[in-house]
Amino acid sequence: MQRIAVEERDDWKSQAETLGFNFHTMYGEPYWDESACYRFTLRQIEDDIEDPTGELEQLCFQVVARAVESEEILTKLAIPERFWEYVRASWLNQERNLYGRMDLSYGGTEPAKLLEYNADTPTALYESSAFQWLWLEQALEREIIPAGCDQFNSIHERMIDAFANFGIAGCLHLASCKDSDEDEGTVRYVEECAVQGGLETAFLYIEDIGIDPNGHFTDLDDMGIATLFKLYPWEWMMTDDFGQSIPDSGVTFIEPAWKSVLSNKGLLPLLWEMFEGHPNLLPAYFADDPRAAELEDGYVRKPIFSREGANVEMVRPGEPPLAVDGPYGAEGSIVQALHPLPVFEGNHTVIGSWLVASQPCGLCIREDDSPITKDSSRFLPHVIYE
Repeated sequence: MQRIAVEERDDWKSQAETLGFNFHTMYGEPYWDESACYRFTLRQIEDDIEDPTGELEQLCFQVVARAVESEEILTKLAIPERFWEYVRASWLNQERNLYGRMDLSYGGTEPAKLLEYNADTPTALYESSAFQWLWLEQALEREIIPAGCDQFNSIHERMIDAFANFGIAGCLHLASCKDSDEDEGTVRYVEECAVQGGLETAFLYIEDIGIDPNGHFTDLDDMGIATLFKLYPWEWMMTDDFGQSIPDSGVTFIEPAWKSVLSNKGLLPLLWEMFEGHPNLLPAYFADDPRAAELEDGYVRKPIFSREGANVEMVRPGEPPLAVDGPYGAEGSIVQALHPLPVFEGNHTVIGSWLVASQPCGLCIREDDSPITKDSSRFLPHVIYE
């Protein structure tokens, strides 16, 4: 695994804007960054990222199977009691999931370590799939990278196939929050994949979903919503006023309710409890667990509900702690053994390993000047080249 400086395409910004990739720059700084790329060998991809991701997914399924039968675990995960049976039924009924992204610490030599699983509302999908592949094709054509370079990236094809095989009858509604270019851009891309998979679709904002007198969800045209892809966290839905109607709404959700177990940072101590010592896991405990005090070589405290690094605190021996502000933490936290991200030329690097229909199918790379990855962290492309 190497970080290699490369020439930027002189027209990439105009291409991004033409394609609707409007969040290529955030807070006045580049989000998409093609001034460098990361090089992997095929063995590193297959043995160190793809295979462990698939194995971790299977371990996660075992955690869900245990959690939905345990009131103690559901309580620790702060899932409201009203939704316990609903979450359990979504698992037992084998409701299909679409996609997710595992964030891994990996530097090219040691086993990749799972930092967290963005199992419900992962973003960075469009840039990982379509825009990163476009960069590869054009970088080859323009001889920016060596001939023969490949990429671990079948995300787009897997998304289309997943929708084609979902068995969705009628219209698929897709929703994001208003006033978030990144979230809306992600959902618009998911909609494009669904259309290519042969589905009828309709986009709307979460805020515009209505409820009819029978408790069914409706769109702005008073059309009933039967299947809804939502880029909106389950923990928010479960506490929103309209969310109280979910168990009786008859809506099939993508992602399904059982994903609320996997998107919760409480997944990390549950995985460690069940599979302690697994080479791709880090020691992790709920914050009130006395064993958390055993993490003497440093730890990271994470709220069980958190996005984009918000409210994460990193405690490092002999160094001042690092912390990111945010609105999370009231529901509880976990602590995870400190495993610093690899640093390439001053950049702290995290790998996002994508799954579609629970099959590993691609990766993305984020960089930051800080050891904590945030929404402003830069996205860099990758290549496979021996």
